[in-house]
Amino acid sequence: MTFFSSLKTRLRVIGLAEGVSYLLLLFIAVPLKRLGGYPEAVEVLGPIHGLLFILYVLIVIQAKIEYGWSLGKLAMALVASILPGGTFYADHTFFRHLPANPD
Repeated sequence: MTFFSSLKTRLRVIGLAEGVSYLLLLFIAVPLKRLGGYPEAVEVLGPIHGLLFILYVLIVIQAKIEYGWSLGKLAMALVASILPGGTFYADHTFFRHLPANPD
């Protein structure tokens, strides 16, 4: 059994990575581009965040199917990905209380 074999672990790790990448993009890379004239910051961090965002959405959809979430829980998890710090809130209030693997 590997570290990422648990759906809960994958959801939490990717969610936290997506949240960190989003905050770095918003508060570091974009100001560096707009105010500092360094577009490379967004050119590097943008695709990384984009990949993590796609992985997060796919894992949330998998969790909805396997855990049998309601549409409301699915919507909460997806909305969390577009709010700065939202995935941290979702992890703290919801994801960490999930069983390791769905029944």
